[in-house]
Amino acid sequence: MSTTTTGRASDAAFLEATDPFRREILAHCYRMMGSHHDAEDLMQETYLRAWRGYAKFDRRASVRTWLHKIATNTCLTALQSRQRRPLPSGLGGDAFDPTDDLLQDHEVPWLEPFSGTVDEVSPGDDADPAYVVGARESIRLAFIAALQHLPERQRAVLILRDVLQWKAAEVADTIGVTTATVNSLLQRAREQLKHAAPREGSQEELDDAAKRELLARYVSAFERYDVDAIVELFTDKAIWEMPPFTGWYRGAESIGTLIRHNCPAEKEGDQIMLPTVANGQPAFGLYMREPDGIHRAFQLQVLDFDDAGRVAHVVAFFSNTIDDVFARFGLPPTPYDAPPRTTPSAYH
Repeated sequence: MSTTTTGRASDAAFLEATDPFRREILAHCYRMMGSHHDAEDLMQETYLRAWRGYAKFDRRASVRTWLHKIATNTCLTALQSRQRRPLPSGLGGDAFDPTDDLLQDHEVPWLEPFSGTVDEVSPGDDADPAYVVGARESIRLAFIAALQHLPERQRAVLILRDVLQWKAAEVADTIGVTTATVNSLLQRAREQLKHAAPREGSQEELDDAAKRELLARYVSAFERYDVDAIVELFTDKAIWEMPPFTGWYRGAESIGTLIRHNCPAEKEGDQIMLPTVANGQPAFGLYMREPDGIHRAFQLQVLDFDDAGRVAHVVAFFSNTIDDVFARFGLPPTPYDAPPRTTPSAYH
């Protein structure tokens, strides 16, 4: 067999062994980095390093574990030269006055949403059930935002121990510290996370019918530009934030005032919303009617709600490349190009 043929066989064996874990590794890199773009780059770097070292892989660990070890160290190296990625509410300070001018800060490396459902970021059927549950919950936006408050080694240890359910000795071997250091880092990370994690309700308490009804009311209120109806959907302590704008706003009435003062919409039909999924949570691409009468991509809203069926938190992501953001979430540049929806909008 020629060297070329041998190389092709080795490449094929590598791809067969590692490709099933590609989405998992992407999600792991995203948890570490808080950036979808960084996660994609570091996943590619992980696979390049794995390909280079595949011939020496002794299989004492599973392929999944081996890839996660490489990805963890790849991300730790990258984090040494990167700032944390907050949401506006994570910058410190009190909630903003909704009547104040809106200010943007493009110097802050803001947290980015992650495209995909919980099934897409979960491991395969052969994974430990505890890991399956942890993987699904730990992709949620609130958890990713809370992770940004942790130094990189604490972040890695928390993810490896509490999400991947690794033993302390495995984590110590991965990041090159003692087991005692791992336990210390984990204790500090958990303590920090208790103070940093937003207090939000669980979407899992609502049954499917209740979720559909809530989301239908939410879409209807926005598309009719009925601000009173929007306010009724939010909890009294709900949070609204919209990076790269630095302000964040608390409470249903405050959110309503913000929308009345700053939303470009003026009347029913100015806004159209199409559903998607971000961080395993309900999300919508909002399209705004522009002066030429065409609705174009405006913002991506990611929702969290409480077990009583009210909205507890919305992060409305803006971007200078919003069409690219929408494309990553399966949304077209204009709503007219979208396929019919299960629950049709009056404006689509």
